[in-house]
Amino acid sequence: MAEEQTQAPSARDPEIDRRVFDLYDEYCHGYIDRREFLSRAAALTIGGVSALWMAQALLPRYAEAQTISFTDPRIRANYVEYDSPGGTSGTMRGYLVQPSGDGPFPAVVVIHENRGLNPHIEDVARRAAAAGFLALAPDGLSPVGGYPGNDDDGRTLQRSLEPARLDQDMINSARYLKGHELSNGQLGATGFCWGGGMTNRLAVELGSDLQAGVPFYGATAASEDVHRIEAAILIIYASHDPRINAMWPEYEAALKEHGVDYEMEMYEGTLHGFHNNSTPRYNEAAAALAWNRTVGFWRRHLGV
Repeated sequence: MAEEQTQAPSARDPEIDRRVFDLYDEYCHGYIDRREFLSRAAALTIGGVSALWMAQALLPRYAEAQTISFTDPRIRANYVEYDSPGGTSGTMRGYLVQPSGDGPFPAVVVIHENRGLNPHIEDVARRAAAAGFLALAPDGLSPVGGYPGNDDDGRTLQRSLEPARLDQDMINSARYLKGHELSNGQLGATGFCWGGGMTNRLAVELGSDLQAGVPFYGATAASEDVHRIEAAILIIYASHDPRINAMWPEYEAALKEHGVDYEMEMYEGTLHGFHNNSTPRYNEAAAALAWNRTVGFWRRHLGV
């Protein structure tokens, strides 16, 4: 077990005021809507100028953030449908990306934030496949029409779903991937924000069926459930993320109590969402280091 403080430079655009980043965090987590986010930012005066431009700069730019094309020769990507008993509708859809070659491959499920399967998460799945893993990015919104093309509507849609059924769709997605004909049966998981919390939940629900989980700045598993975790866990935190980080001491105590194989890395000078390269919360150095360590962690526990 290890705990590491990882140094990284501050957010990508140092001109954006921290108060605007904090408002954006409230917006991303659904505490305020887009109109209130922009209105409250516009009311801030920084250097004699309205901070509205800062708020607008934080909205995602997915086309500019793609790192691996769906035509990349190292991968093959397609959408798949599968059964999901007990979920929102009984069926699910996901973005399945395999490395070139015949397999079988170690498998990883990539879980989106609280807005459905947007282009950023699809890109993360392609990154995982390019590193040698069979990757599935499930779309929790597929039973209600799928990711609607923008994060605002996606967030509203996801908030309308029954949480227990949405969770079951993700659990079923992981099981579908583990049993896929291209999978070698070794399963990992990662997720971001809501998906980070879901990664912790998968570790509880899947027990020995999950070998390695990497939650990025996600809600922790309930302390009374930690004894069910058998996977190795690499927990990624941003240093400026008070709501999520406040959960860590209790989680760490439970992990230690139950002998879970875990590592924790706190990336100094970063914000919640620092891995997402579609907004200025992105921290290039920290994101690259965290992803490299994620891949290394999977290789150590899943093999390639």
